[in-house]
Amino acid sequence: MIPLSWYLIFAAALFSIGLFGVLARKNAIVILMGIELMLNAVNVNLVAFWRYRAPEMIAGQAFAIMVFAVAAAEVAVGLALFISIYRRRNTVAADEIDLMKW
Repeated sequence: MIPLSWYLIFAAALFSIGLFGVLARKNAIVILMGIELMLNAVNVNLVAFWRYRAPEMIAGQAFAIMVFAVAAAEVAVGLALFISIYRRRNTVAADEIDLMKW
C-alpha cells in the first residue's frame, strides 16, 4: 500500500508546477492550464485523504467531482473570454489584455 505522504508530495509538486505556470508565464492559455494543474492537485489531496481517513464514506469523491465541475466551467468561460479577446486584440498575452482599464 502506498503511504499517504507520497500522495501529498505528488500533490504538492503538481500544485507547485501549476503555481509556477500561473506566476511566470505571460500567455493567458498557459495561465489557465496552470490553474487546472492546481485544481488537479487539490483533487489528488481530496481523494488521498478520503482513502486514508474514511473509505466507507464517499465524501472525498463527491468533493472531487464538484471540483471537476467547477474546473470545467472555469475552462469554458476562460476560453470563451480568451477567444473574444484574441479576436479584438490579436493577442492572448496577459500583459497586453487591458480591456477593463480606463
